[in-house]
Amino acid sequence: MSSRRAATGGGPLGKPTADQGSAEPSGRHLSTGASGHTALKAIAAVLALVLVGGVVFGAVQLLRLRGNFDTQPLNLGSGDAPAEVVDTNTDPMQILVLGTDERDGQNSNNSDVMMLVNLSADRSNVTVVSFPRDLLVPLPECEDPSSGTVYDAMDLGQLNGALGNGGPGCTVAAINDVTGLSIDHFMMADFDAVKELSNTLGGVEVCVNQPVDDPLSGLDLPAGVSSVQGDQALAFLRTRHGFGDGGDEGRIRAQQSFLASMVRKVKEEGTLNNLPKLYSLAETVTKNLTVDDGLADIPDLVSLATRLKDVDLGKVAFVTVPVMPYEYDTNRLVINEEAAQPLFDALVSDQGVSAAETSAPAAPAETGTPGAPAATEPAAVEPTAVDPAAVPVTLVNASGKAGRDAQVLEFLTSKGFVQALAGGSAAAESPATQIFYGYGYEEMALEVARTLNIPSVQVVLSAVTTGVYLEVGADFATGSTMRDLGDLGDLDGQTAAQVTCQSAFGN
Repeated sequence: MSSRRAATGGGPLGKPTADQGSAEPSGRHLSTGASGHTALKAIAAVLALVLVGGVVFGAVQLLRLRGNFDTQPLNLGSGDAPAEVVDTNTDPMQILVLGTDERDGQNSNNSDVMMLVNLSADRSNVTVVSFPRDLLVPLPECEDPSSGTVYDAMDLGQLNGALGNGGPGCTVAAINDVTGLSIDHFMMADFDAVKELSNTLGGVEVCVNQPVDDPLSGLDLPAGVSSVQGDQALAFLRTRHGFGDGGDEGRIRAQQSFLASMVRKVKEEGTLNNLPKLYSLAETVTKNLTVDDGLADIPDLVSLATRLKDVDLGKVAFVTVPVMPYEYDTNRLVINEEAAQPLFDALVSDQGVSAAETSAPAAPAETGTPGAPAATEPAAVEPTAVDPAAVPVTLVNASGKAGRDAQVLEFLTSKGFVQALAGGSAAAESPATQIFYGYGYEEMALEVARTLNIPSVQVVLSAVTTGVYLEVGADFATGSTMRDLGDLGDLDGQTAAQVTCQSAFGN
């Protein structure tokens, strides 16, 4: 066998990573119930991922779908123990979803999207962790199963390049080492899958605050809400220069917003209960999907999908792994271990990261977030250094309900925001409440958000804003404070219950 070193990244290693050879999440049991119906099991496996914006399989015409699979080994890390077969009724499950930048027959050595999907054992929580493609992590030694080429371990290498070190099994091994998990499965889809899936769904609604025209990705959207599919859906997910500061953070935020919108649509339309729709989606996706060899051996995943269809939207969380700039190259990122460890610990111990009310009735239809919990009083606000009386905040009404700016203004004034002003109605209605703030006003904006129970993902820096500007959207059409849509604590991201809009680059 030949040996060579992967070309991406380089530099010193921070805190050593423990050997994951024997590390396994708790609650795992070896299963003895595997049957010969491998096609049904494989199809149901992907069906379970619909609630996290993944791909969907119908449990019909199994023989026709069976030949669509490509498979590769799950884990290429040397010395790693094979993942145990999970019991879908009692065990947590991790599935690494990879999106490649392969298209038009061109091969790719990089993963354009890396999302770790964690399904809790009781199926009450779904956590989707995004890993930036500029992230540097320790890379394990991996052997390409096709060529026999051995790629040496690296102290620090670019995570999205691990795919080129033998296949998705090397990415699985690297993330196992970083998180302390033992990932059960992977699913890898190319660009054609994204385009065709969005077409089959009939489009996915996205929201942008300003018109976006990004010639690099081809994204061209007017301000407001649009239904995107095909090439525009792909461009929305891929654009690196269209949103935020033009970097990967804005791109991941847009991806999470797109997936949350997809989850809401699938749940609202009852797709999991509609076999014709499921089969149509199955035909679309299986032609562009690569899975691990063991995926077809998982038993009883139809029951898993049945249980997931009722998961609370406020407990479907899309988060980004905490990162910070790499000291030797600020264009690259490394994991912020202090901030990330609680997230990894929660995943290993089978804990969700979102706290949402699940016993309350569904939100009114006027809010635009079907299935979200009803209004609740926010948790006690911790004392801050911000004096509400010093916060210059202007409110505008974009909710579609007359007088909302005045109602929220009255509540803010009662809480000491004496500089708050009503600015009338916005130019257009918005599905999402947003707080825009100018440079130097972040803490003031967050104080307004804490007072009104507005999630931090809806607090946005704006280069064209002075002070604090609150746009009351359709998700805040009633009450003095926003209802609980799932609290992610200090993590960056959103829940599927939250509607978010993207700001165009430079705005």
